[in-house]
Amino acid sequence: MAGPLKRIALFGATGSIGASALDVIARHPGRYVVDALSAHSQVEALVALCVRFRPRVAAITDDSRYAALREGLAAAGLDTVAVAGAATLDAIAADDRNDTVIAAIVGAAGVASTLAAARAGKRLLLANKESVVLAGELLMAEVAAGGATLVPIDSEHNAIFQCLPSQGGHGGVRRIVLTASGGPFRGWSREQLVDITPEQACAHPNWSMGRKISVDSATLMNKGLEVIEAHHLFDLPAERIDVVVHPQSTIHSLVDYVDGSMLAQLGQPDMRTTLAVGLAWPERIEAGVAPLDLLAIARLDFQAPDLAAFPCLGLAFEALRAGGSAPAVLNAANEVAVSAFLQRRLAFLGIPALIERTMHRLPALPSATLDDRLAADAEARRIATGLLA
Repeated sequence: MAGPLKRIALFGATGSIGASALDVIARHPGRYVVDALSAHSQVEALVALCVRFRPRVAAITDDSRYAALREGLAAAGLDTVAVAGAATLDAIAADDRNDTVIAAIVGAAGVASTLAAARAGKRLLLANKESVVLAGELLMAEVAAGGATLVPIDSEHNAIFQCLPSQGGHGGVRRIVLTASGGPFRGWSREQLVDITPEQACAHPNWSMGRKISVDSATLMNKGLEVIEAHHLFDLPAERIDVVVHPQSTIHSLVDYVDGSMLAQLGQPDMRTTLAVGLAWPERIEAGVAPLDLLAIARLDFQAPDLAAFPCLGLAFEALRAGGSAPAVLNAANEVAVSAFLQRRLAFLGIPALIERTMHRLPALPSATLDDRLAADAEARRIATGLLA
């Protein structure tokens, strides 16, 4: 390996994406060093990671946990500096003592630091969906202005990233095709979905994920949000973004070219692959992921999504076409609905119904700033919560 060590700031270090990222980083000690780690409130887990990776700085965004972090680092005999508060992430993202930022914080809490990393011209490994859904135009403008390199970490968008023309842009691209597993209820009719329980919805057939994203996969909202992300990340209109159900989750997405070629990226359902791509691109590095056994896979199946049974995907396309604040409203209403479903306060089919009612109560506005988007997010949560009452 030639060149200086790459210094990594990892936001959301104690989550599943953080664990996968650190696994890949640890495999290449001559290439990468951890400069900064962050967590929201899990002090003990963060200190344990600091003992292993010895970062320059550790951030806890829950201010009330600052003393515990500082004392934990001191007790471990570490020189790592403890900082606290969400604003510290913006400062770390802009700090020239690191050159790569992995944005793995879940929710709107990760948006500001993601924008700060783009503004500072970092290599940005983006796993924070809300940064694109809430503020896609703003993020891509900061990437362009700051000269940042953005590599999406979601398996579908990372697949598109790998399959697009190597010189950049999308010359010759007819459309992109995002694949969806179909979740645990693939092939079910709307009538069969009436009495679905949270336990059934969280039992994903291919991926091991958190409860919220598992429900999003079951409703196909996760794919709808990915359509909105793809629009911003790859600068393509809704009409050139398709979704196909692919139960094996072996092809992570495809790019269809005007000459009749279709390029696909295949791989195991393991986020370490996409993180390795983000860390080393255009090089390839070992990620600890086993190769595909094509003979064991044996077949690849495809089918159209059923928008009557799973209307969340259609609602996402509606929000994308409306533009402005509509995607923020969609995302916020979905979070309220999924939370209510997991608490058994809302039926499975009530999720798209609540989202649609919220979108109709709060029409899209041409919001131009992050504050505008966050205001739309807050208002949508208020309306959706009121509709639940």
